[in-house]
Amino acid sequence: MTEPITDLAGALSRREFPTVGVWNRLEGRPRTTDFARALRAEVRDPLWLLARQWQLGEFRATDGGSPVTATYSVVASPLTRFRPDPGGPAGSLSADRPLETVVERRPLPFTFGADRISFDLRLSLGRRWLKLAGRAPVQHRRDVLAHYVDRYPIAVPDPSDARQVAHPEVWAGLQAVAGRRMDGYLLYQHVKGGGHASDGIAGLSKKDRDTLDALGPRLTGWFDQLIDQPDGAGAWDPRRLEHRFSVAAPTPAGERVLTAPEYPGGDLDWHAFSTGDGSLGGAGATPAALNRTVFPAPVRFSGMPLPRWWAVEDGKTNFAAVTPDSTDLARLIFLEFALVYSNDWYLLPCDVPAGTFASVQGLAVTDVFGERRWITPTGTPQWQMYTLGENPGLLLPPGTPKVATGPALEEVSLVRDESANMVWGVEQTVRLATGDPRPGPEAAAETLAFRRRRHTPPSPDEPRAPIGYELMTSVPENWIPFIPVHVPDDNRSVQLRRAAMPSEVDATPVRPGTALLREGFDDDQAYYINEEEVPRTGTRLTAAYNRTRTRSGRVTVWLTTRRDTGRGERTSGLAFDTLTDNT
Repeated sequence: MTEPITDLAGALSRREFPTVGVWNRLEGRPRTTDFARALRAEVRDPLWLLARQWQLGEFRATDGGSPVTATYSVVASPLTRFRPDPGGPAGSLSADRPLETVVERRPLPFTFGADRISFDLRLSLGRRWLKLAGRAPVQHRRDVLAHYVDRYPIAVPDPSDARQVAHPEVWAGLQAVAGRRMDGYLLYQHVKGGGHASDGIAGLSKKDRDTLDALGPRLTGWFDQLIDQPDGAGAWDPRRLEHRFSVAAPTPAGERVLTAPEYPGGDLDWHAFSTGDGSLGGAGATPAALNRTVFPAPVRFSGMPLPRWWAVEDGKTNFAAVTPDSTDLARLIFLEFALVYSNDWYLLPCDVPAGTFASVQGLAVTDVFGERRWITPTGTPQWQMYTLGENPGLLLPPGTPKVATGPALEEVSLVRDESANMVWGVEQTVRLATGDPRPGPEAAAETLAFRRRRHTPPSPDEPRAPIGYELMTSVPENWIPFIPVHVPDDNRSVQLRRAAMPSEVDATPVRPGTALLREGFDDDQAYYINEEEVPRTGTRLTAAYNRTRTRSGRVTVWLTTRRDTGRGERTSGLAFDTLTDNT
């Protein structure tokens, strides 16, 4: 039995009893079996604790007081000017038209050289005119309609025209309507060029002529509204295989020009634009600023660490499983944001109309203690998310909620052939003269078979050597070659120029069957593509009709071109200086 220690403080200082232990413990002792209230860790006076934190300056740190209200001032400037690049004229931009329509629309091809195509549209225009003229109060109406069919006829196909005769459906369709229906596009061109609808129609009185002439603008207006077409060439750059354009909006700092230098088609959003230079002549009145007070809401995402220490988190997101390297900055920044700064973000609703360039003029935040703080942009470097260049602002393009894309009328695959050191434009889908799409290999095979039937074969009695020399092998006629040539005044840079392969039947040059590859062909102009636009994966181009309904309920249809990634290299089988066995 040990003796009691009378002087505990002295014994501890002199270390007389080194085995003595000291415990300090504070614990609660609930008198019930329900621990729910104890686990809530309730605070009896939270306002007093918050006041003490504010008094001691703890809310001046990064995890300060929560915002209650925020008042912002934003200017939403509408896009008023549009210019197709490069070198296109600038014009006004209508607010009720989707920007995709204005950018992507292409002129409809009605001729390939001297050959007429798009007979589906020609017949639709003719049917529309006969319907309008058939309801007009004109004397001898039946004879007048017959005169229009004779004035603007659809000719019987020429038996020697491979484009119309080689394909059975084209041949049968044109024979069925020749002499029975009118070519409405010829009348459309005549009226658009300043002529009158009654020109060339005999036996009309002055009253009947005035009646028919008044229907001419109705025909042109109907077709112009049916399919949207550009006044010029549009924003498609055939050399770079992409759309290029600029838009402008009046802002408090002056006209703001935004440029989309590489838009492939499809979904047009803010990330397709960058800050441009110059002016589009869109100086105008700046809209008034919108001042609004909103309630900020904290941002939440899956796997976000919970702000309460005693809350139990789920295991759906395992940040510990992310193992970035020391040079993987993207993952490191993501982890730092998710684990350290995730509870520092708040969401403020800001409603601005579509088709505007919005810039925030100021932001005042009121916290839970009633203090009002003026929020300014961060220093250098600035937060660059959703910004366009160095100038702050957010672009909301006047896009479409939903676009219905029709079947591909034309499809071209630009592929590399390393064995031949060439680039080929493979026409996967071509548009026939009737306007219907057809697989390119099938259309090329039918055209080649038609030429073989018209070509006189050599006499079988003509002596032939057992071994023949072939200068060059043949490739399918839907393969259009592009050969590398030097850029002018540059001995190193290379560009791709469209060439032509001779037909294996009569050695005539094979013409492209798509409007995508006929750039400048009908005007005897060369067509060049930048060499870097065709990588090893290839490039795929498609032309199709798009249809959408605007927010005002108007239906818009336009012909567009879209660029996508290809499917790799291909081999044409082209070879030179080969020997063939003729036995």
